[in-house]
Amino acid sequence: MQSVLIIVHAPAYGSERMLSALRLATAIVSQEIETVDLRIFMMSDAVTVGLPNQLGAEAGGGLQQMLESLIEHGAKIRLCRTCALARGVGDLPLIPGVAIGTLAELAEATLAADKVITF
Repeated sequence: MQSVLIIVHAPAYGSERMLSALRLATAIVSQEIETVDLRIFMMSDAVTVGLPNQLGAEAGGGLQQMLESLIEHGAKIRLCRTCALARGVGDLPLIPGVAIGTLAELAEATLAADKVITF
């Protein structure tokens, strides 16, 4: 089993980087070649993607649906605690399965990962 860590700094909306990160993550968990331990760590403005009640794909959104699907496939999604608190997101309800994470957790996941990808 491979361990893959994806770190996202890009905002949820306003650029294609978040969408690209989630599309790659979806392709990774959907492939049938090898079982993968996938961890996604959101930093900076990316932490807002963890908030619920986003527009669905039919209304021009779809990121929440992608996160929910990734969680169903076993991906572990964390939002940087410091970044979330700085943006007022730290105490808000999150999409079920998304959790606040720490820099220590990110460091541990980085050291354990076979591959680290950043967006």
